[in-house]
Amino acid sequence: MAHTASRGPGRPPAAKAAETRERIMRAAREVFSELGYDAATFQAIAIRADLTRPAINHYFASKRLLYQEVMEQTNGMLIESAVQHSQRESALAGRMRAFLRAAVEAQGEDRSVAAFLATSVLESQRHPDLNQEDNESLTFTRGFVTSAIKDAIEGGEIRPDVDVDAAAEMLMAVMWGLGFYAGFVGDQERLITITDQFLQLLNGQMWRAADPA
Repeated sequence: MAHTASRGPGRPPAAKAAETRERIMRAAREVFSELGYDAATFQAIAIRADLTRPAINHYFASKRLLYQEVMEQTNGMLIESAVQHSQRESALAGRMRAFLRAAVEAQGEDRSVAAFLATSVLESQRHPDLNQEDNESLTFTRGFVTSAIKDAIEGGEIRPDVDVDAAAEMLMAVMWGLGFYAGFVGDQERLITITDQFLQLLNGQMWRAADPA
């Protein structure tokens, strides 16, 4: 049975066009993260957004274009914003702390933000054409982490013989693991606690031996 939107079929009034578009984007982010790109349909997105399918088609000509726009919006909302916050710090640990805390704050209670970014990594492997290189979250974050590690080496924070690429991938794995946790496992409060523990580990605070009795 076809879905009938409670707000009526057809195009929304011009004054509500931006609101309708945003509702579609949020619904699409949720559906893409829950079902994956291949299984997500305009019909499922229309139901989630409480619109008709023709209304979705009015704003987005194809699923691929909708996915790319959700990707760009989510990157700007979380990744790019977090990188900007991190630039206020000079030390590696400080940059990572600023990045992660800004990302947690940007997500707020909307778990679909982290869930979408976590699943986008998998989708980029399945469908390399989905992501525009300049906006692809994995590439953007990798560039930030790699640059932060290189600056830390130049500043004498970490050893000069560190394998930059391997260290960057290690931090990327942790960060994307936190993203998966935020999107699918724990709540906001627990995520903050786990993030703080990771930062203590990064600072070396968890390795300090207790004073002998």
